[in-house]
Amino acid sequence: MSWFANFYRSALGKKYVMAITGIMLFGFVFLHMVGNLKLYLGADAMNHYGEWLRVIGAPAFPNSAVLWITRIVLLIAVWLHIQAATQLTLMNRRARPVDYDKREAVIASYASRTMRWGGVIILVFIIYHLLHLTTGHAHGDFIHGQPYHNVVVGFQNIWVSLVYIVANIALGFHLYHGLWSMFQSMGWNHPKFNSWRRVFAVTFALLIAIVNVSYPVTVLLGLVS
Repeated sequence: MSWFANFYRSALGKKYVMAITGIMLFGFVFLHMVGNLKLYLGADAMNHYGEWLRVIGAPAFPNSAVLWITRIVLLIAVWLHIQAATQLTLMNRRARPVDYDKREAVIASYASRTMRWGGVIILVFIIYHLLHLTTGHAHGDFIHGQPYHNVVVGFQNIWVSLVYIVANIALGFHLYHGLWSMFQSMGWNHPKFNSWRRVFAVTFALLIAIVNVSYPVTVLLGLVS
């Protein structure tokens, strides 16, 4: 246990925590996006999907038990991801108390230079998203068990849609840099496959951002109603 604690306190240990929790969160983001595609199949398909999420594991588990276990695991992963990122940032600052006079903007990509702020935006958005479409506290016409109605009515508000669009663009940048960094942190760095690391990161980030942004856009355009 002392070895594990010492490893976690190291910069390498924190990078591993960020990479592992990042894989978990990236997987959830992808599955969440795929599930939300039910929006384009109509109200019945999306509402049945929402009901299926609540009864996963039945009858071995009570209704919504597996869903809440998943949510708790994801919240722990988010917390560990943020904690490791914050501690790693503080460690880097202590190791270099005097900042460079001139940053190399050419080397640092836009995604990496905005990684921290992007993470803050995403965290605030997650809280809002839960209040908006999960609990309904931030939704003016929320109906429990009717996700299709909640999504369509929610996105008909242009300001709500803009929040989702901006947040998912930030998520795209975060995913790109996170996926690219993950391979480096885990030691998966080799000339034979380095070329497809960027392709994978760009493709995954663009896929998530474009599909997620399409939901509020298609509602605003009246293509989904």
